[in-house]
Amino acid sequence: MSKKLENALLIIWVISLTATLGSLYFSEIRGYEPCTLCWYQRILMYPIVLISTIAYIQKNAKIALTTAVFSTIGAATSLYHYSLQKLVFMQDAAPACGRVACTGQYINWLGFITIPFLALTAFIIIAAVSFYMLKVLKGEK
Repeated sequence: MSKKLENALLIIWVISLTATLGSLYFSEIRGYEPCTLCWYQRILMYPIVLISTIAYIQKNAKIALTTAVFSTIGAATSLYHYSLQKLVFMQDAAPACGRVACTGQYINWLGFITIPFLALTAFIIIAAVSFYMLKVLKGEK
């Protein structure tokens, strides 16, 4: 495996681990109860940590397709969740999300940074790096 691919795998691992630890910090330390959409985002992020850890140890860049799929679905979920929080017409039509409303904002840094926004950013970075890896792998054939 080339150094480019190895570094890309490391980036995916660092971003996914940071996102995972961040979500655990918000829920377990700050006491913010996740809504249903937050749980879906966690379900898509947490495996990326494990998958990228194993792939990095095994030097297996072919995992990029898996991380691309997980992160693309995760980004779509995060974008939908963020739009529920920030777009008035989406809030009016927001489905019931369980005990915690999906429109709630535990944090609102700088007027636009919410937890789904942080997840969206992580998923976009992971997806971009994954697609880069797929391009490099295709070029190596």
